[in-house]
Amino acid sequence: MRIRDFQLERYFAKYEFNAAHLLSPSDCETWSVEEILKLGGGSVEENFARLKDLRLCYTESRGNPELVDALDEIYGVGREGLLVGCPEELIFLFLNSFLEAGDGVVSISPAYQSLYELPRAIGCEVSFWSLRPSNGRWILDVDRLEFLLRSPRVRLLIVNFPHNPTGYMPTPDELRRIEDLAQERGIVVFSDEMYRGLEPMSLPTLAESENAVTLCGLSKGPGLPGLRLGWLASRRHDLIAAVGALKDYTTICNSAPGEFLGVTALRGLETLLERNRAILRANAALAERFFARRSDLVEWFPAAGGPTAFPRLLMGDVEEMCSRAVGEKKLMILPDSVFDVKDNRFRVGMGRKNFPQALSVFGEFLAGWTEN
Repeated sequence: MRIRDFQLERYFAKYEFNAAHLLSPSDCETWSVEEILKLGGGSVEENFARLKDLRLCYTESRGNPELVDALDEIYGVGREGLLVGCPEELIFLFLNSFLEAGDGVVSISPAYQSLYELPRAIGCEVSFWSLRPSNGRWILDVDRLEFLLRSPRVRLLIVNFPHNPTGYMPTPDELRRIEDLAQERGIVVFSDEMYRGLEPMSLPTLAESENAVTLCGLSKGPGLPGLRLGWLASRRHDLIAAVGALKDYTTICNSAPGEFLGVTALRGLETLLERNRAILRANAALAERFFARRSDLVEWFPAAGGPTAFPRLLMGDVEEMCSRAVGEKKLMILPDSVFDVKDNRFRVGMGRKNFPQALSVFGEFLAGWTEN
C-alpha cells in the first residue's frame, strides 16, 4: 500500500518532544501508574503485587476477558461485538477489512487523516462532508449529507463526535437523522468516538445502531494515551470478526501490562473523566476570556464538546505564525494544513493542566506578532 505521509503525526514527531510548550494537544491530563492502581480496589501495594506477578505471555486476541466484559457492561453488544487494540491500528484494520477499491466513502471534514487517507490508499472514491463556520460556531448541513449518500457506490460514512479539531457536536435529533440516512441506504457508519465523555451532555453512542462500528479508547478523555488501548464496538459481529482476523497480521494481541492497567482504569472510568472534565471546563473558560481580548487578531470558535477548538488567525499567515512560535518561544501550534484545510486556522488543545502556561506564552508571542 502506498500512502501519503501522516501530516499531523509527522508534525508532532518533529516538535512535540522538543518544544517547551504545547498549545495544540488533543489528549487530556495524564495519570501515573500509582494513581491508576489506586482505582482498582484494595491497596496500591496489593495491586502492584498483582502487576509484578503478571506473566508476560501472549494475551487473548480479542482482549483481556475482564476488559472485554467491562466494555460489554458499557455497550451491551456482546463479547463478539468488541475488539481491543491500539486505536490507530483499529482504524487501519477496520478500513482495510471492510473497504475495497472502487467503494464510495463519505468522510466528515476536517478529520484525523487516517480516516480518509486510508480509504484513498485502498482505492476508494472519497467525498467530504465539510463543517463550515457560521457566526462564531460550527455547523454541519445534514441535507448536504443526504445528497452525498445518494451515490449507490457509497458503502461507508465516517463521522467523529465530539469532533477533532473543531469541537463540534450535533444535537440528538441531528445524530438520529445522520443514523437514519445511513440506515435507509444500508450504509455502514464508522463513528470515531475517541473524545466521548468530554462533552457537556453525552450523545448516544452509535454502537447502539444496527449498522455501525464505533471506535473509543483510553487515550483522550481518560488521559491514558501511553497505554495504547482502544476498542471497536458494534452489533455487527461479522464486521468485528473480520477486523479480528486481520489483526492476526499486525499486533496479534495486546500488551499484558497495558491491559491489566486498562481493566483497572475502566473500574474508575468516571473518576478519570470527571477530573479531566473539570480541567477542561476551567481551561475553556480561560480560553474564552483570552481570545475575547484579542478578537482583532483571532476569531474564536468555542468547542461544544471535546478538548479542541479551531480558531482563525485574522492577522498574518498561520503557517508563518506556527513556524515563528516554535522558533522564538518553543511553543508548538498545529496549523490547519495538517488537516488538509487552508483557512488560516490552528488547533487549540485545552485538556491539560499546563494549558494556562502555554496560553500565556502564546499571548507573549502575539504581542510581538502585532508589532511586525
